[in-house]
Amino acid sequence: MPFSPSTIETKKPIKRGPTEAERLSAAKKKAAEETIVLEEERIYRTGTVSVRDIISPAALKVDPSFVQIGSSFARTIFVVTYPRYISVGWSSPIINLNFAFDIGMFFYPVKSEIILKQLKKKVGVLEAQIMADSEKGAPRDPVRETALRDIEKLRDDLTQGIEHFFQYAFYVTLFANSKEALDKITEEVESIFGSKLIYTKKVFFQSEQGFNSTLPLGNDELMITFNMNSSPIASSFPFISSDLTSDNGILYGINRHNNSLILFDRFSLQNANMVVFATSGAGKSYTVKLEVLRSLMLGTDVMIIDPEMEYKHLSDAVGGSYINISLASDSKVNPFDLPRPVGEEVSVEDIIRSAVITVKGLVRIMLGKVTTEEDSLIDRALLETYAKKDIVPGADLTKVEPPIMQDFADVLEGMEGTKDILIRIKKYTEGTFAGLLNSPTTVDVKNQLVVFSVRDLEDELRPMAIYTIVNHIWNVVRSESKKRILVIDEAWWLMQHEDSAKFVFALIKRCRKYYLGVTTITQDVNDFLTSPYGQAIVNNSALQLLMKQSPAAVEQIAKVFLLTQGEKYLLLEAGVGEGIFFAGQKHAAIKVVASYTEDQLITTDPRQLLEIEEAKREFDEKLKE
Repeated sequence: MPFSPSTIETKKPIKRGPTEAERLSAAKKKAAEETIVLEEERIYRTGTVSVRDIISPAALKVDPSFVQIGSSFARTIFVVTYPRYISVGWSSPIINLNFAFDIGMFFYPVKSEIILKQLKKKVGVLEAQIMADSEKGAPRDPVRETALRDIEKLRDDLTQGIEHFFQYAFYVTLFANSKEALDKITEEVESIFGSKLIYTKKVFFQSEQGFNSTLPLGNDELMITFNMNSSPIASSFPFISSDLTSDNGILYGINRHNNSLILFDRFSLQNANMVVFATSGAGKSYTVKLEVLRSLMLGTDVMIIDPEMEYKHLSDAVGGSYINISLASDSKVNPFDLPRPVGEEVSVEDIIRSAVITVKGLVRIMLGKVTTEEDSLIDRALLETYAKKDIVPGADLTKVEPPIMQDFADVLEGMEGTKDILIRIKKYTEGTFAGLLNSPTTVDVKNQLVVFSVRDLEDELRPMAIYTIVNHIWNVVRSESKKRILVIDEAWWLMQHEDSAKFVFALIKRCRKYYLGVTTITQDVNDFLTSPYGQAIVNNSALQLLMKQSPAAVEQIAKVFLLTQGEKYLLLEAGVGEGIFFAGQKHAAIKVVASYTEDQLITTDPRQLLEIEEAKREFDEKLKE
């Protein structure tokens, strides 16, 4: 047989795996390394502090009926049954209790098919029972008939998707500093539940589970539920409107959520400032006049800047001072008047500096655009103007007479580089507008109600006049600490110029220490809020009243005041005198109400005003007869 290579068998070396002893040794070595790593990690973790370590109590004692957490005691109450009918906001008395507690609510959806099947069986049983009673001649059972009607309605609603079915759990964990106080609080809460025909029980041998179920973890360890459809569950939600009723203050209106009274003292907040935003005809002036009238009855002094002569009738009725500021009027306010702080250690130099800064702000409004060089010249000219009247550091300010605008113009005329400034200033000293800012102060504000009217002024002059009046009022306020309210109507006039806006903002920031509350009213919301100082004024006002808004302004309002979609619709659809009232962190929907007599004094309705004037005329004629 010939030799064939294919028949040659080649032997390959046999690979041997690790022995059992080797495998065991390797496993032991790996386990030892892992043990070392774990031990090192354990040692590291013992030296770190976690969030759990920080928030956990020092000790936790679990008793059958309560849990002791450090020095505090906690007990959980759960709801077992509900009455056939529960009203909206039934949980409000519990939520508004003045002690510490946690509430946990759990919702477990149930498929409608399962419930409909069970309800069908129940309907059959009830109908059979009613029919059997009828055949026996037994009297009708109202309970069974009511139950049948309720089940049939629920079946219809579930079928149509109007209602949904849930298993609902409601737990309340109460806290107290002692066992006796905890028992007392528990009894009080149980009695409140009982008054609503809601049956509750205290946890027993499940106190820890009850405590855990009301923690913000979303764990229901009790699992004590009640079958309920969506409508009564919705009435259980604790979204209750803020209660703005207090023992002091004035009546602002009716809380539209619960028909309670909104009684509030604006001076009880961190500041007494207020902003009012509304469209024309929404009732903002009516509301403010009502507040003014009721504040006057409590002895508060009120000063008002009235751009449309809306407050004259009110002023005449209460014996107030109505001051008409116009070019032809005898009532003048000198912008060069000096501040007159009383009871403060303020140097004459500081008083002069403050006066110069204030007047310079007014001059900027008068001149419009001012360059840096012109600003420096105006500053020097103002110091010289005061110096000509012997108003210099170290002088006795009680024996000096403030300068007027003409004195300022004379100083400018004697300076170099002020020709352009002088030309523009002369319009207010010799020209058309000479009758407004070029006279000594002739007004007297020694009255409980003082109203400054700027209706007869041209639009161009209004910002300057309001600026001057506010400055004069500020000087009066600082001279004597007294409870006062300043109302600036149509404040957007001042927001048009940076200097006037800055001045009002500074006033609002500082007025609290002088016992003054500033009310800012505007209907031009966009112009007001787009100003950086307008936004700051809102932030420094503890009271805010939003009334009916236009669709163009409501988005800006919602952004600033963080309104919900429902609150936006409320402002769009609000009637006259309706809106949202903010007081600090609380807010509620408000309806402003006034008595018949108050309405006659504060109305802004032209028709009503004509009728009142006609009635006055007839009364006067009868007196003459």
